This record gives sequence, structure tokens and C-alpha cells, in this order.
Amino acid sequence: MTTVPASATSATARLVPYITSREGEQPDLHLSLRGSLGPDGQLRLGYWDEVPRDRDLRGVLWGRCSQQIGVDGWPTGRPRWRMVHPSRQRECMEQLRCQVCARPARTRHGVLFLAGPTEVHSEGAVVRTAQPPVCPAHARTAAEQCPHLAGRPTVFLAQSAPLYGVLGTPYQWSSDGLRALPAPDDALPYRHPGLRWTLASQMIRSLRAYTIHTFDDLPSP
Repeated sequence: MTTVPASATSATARLVPYITSREGEQPDLHLSLRGSLGPDGQLRLGYWDEVPRDRDLRGVLWGRCSQQIGVDGWPTGRPRWRMVHPSRQRECMEQLRCQVCARPARTRHGVLFLAGPTEVHSEGAVVRTAQPPVCPAHARTAAEQCPHLAGRPTVFLAQSAPLYGVLGTPYQWSSDGLRALPAPDDALPYRHPGLRWTLASQMIRSLRAYTIHTFDDLPSP
């Protein structure tokens, strides 16, 4: 059975998913951003003190947010239930780790993803999701804890779930410096030119080959 550290449980014994933001974790200041030259010599969004981990595998800049990590390597502090930590969401999406326990989510049948109960998908349609995968041991926990899933998720068992793009805040460069623009409703796909000036906050995967299940008819891992 998969276990999580004792610090993953709140005072009310409620399991806190790994990706949940905690009180005291704060985003970096706008003043840390600047326009910088990319490898191709073109101007793009960057940090004054940028390091390699500030960008994902496709070169997109990510919003910095502090993390409160205990001696057991697990996030600490009172959970902010409706907020997701961007770095931990990215970690679980990139590495296909469970959003609850942060362990590998892949099974011999595929990877489990959950979507909200009101999201209607035609059979065989490509599904895009910002919800990191779940392992079989914590699928029900994720459904119960996430307000978006409302305890009644659509359960996808995916055999193909490539990275698609990101959600984030676009910025504009002008003579007055950087200015944040309203965030778009839809994710920008990787290789979109607008990503040069986007500060990412959530990673998106596309579910391309999958079957839809209930918790009761899932194959054993």
C-alpha cells in the first residue's frame, strides 16, 4: 500500500494532496521579471537571476513560488484547499506522478486522470487536462478532496497523454517596462509564439488514447 508522510495530514486527519498550496508559500515579485535574450537572440520573458529550473523541458518560463518543505521532504503548513502550487503541479505533470502522494502514477494498464463531472467528452475526443494523474491507491482521495471534481469525476485510463502546453499570464514589453495582461481562458500549446512572453502556472497534457471507467470497474494495477 502507498503511504505518505505524517505531515501530509492536517489537524483534522484529512489527507492533503502533494500539489495543494500551503499557507506561507508566496509567489515571487513582479520586479524579479525582465526582458532577456533567448538562445535564438530574440527578446523573451525572463528573470534577473534566472536559473535552469525556472524553465520547463520546452523552455517556457514558470512562475516562482516559495515552498515550505519539512524534514521528511513533504510540504508543511495549513493547506489552501482551492489553490495548487505551480512547481508541484509541474513536477507531477512532467514526471507523471500522483498528485496526492507524488509517487509514480503509471500502471501496467496506463495512467489514471480525473476530470470534473460536468465535463462532457464525445467518445474518442482528445481531452486536455491540468489535473495531474493519480495512482490507484489515491484516486478516490483526489476525487473527494478536489472541489473541481466534486467527488464524482470522469475517470480516464490513458495509454497516451503527451504534454500539450501551459496556462499562464501573458506579459507585454513596452517603453515603460513589463506589463501583465489578462490571462487567456485556453492553454497555449507548446511552440506557440506567445509563450515567449508567458509566465506559466499550470502544465497541460492531452489524453489521446484512453478508456473511460468508474472506480468500480478499473482493472487492477
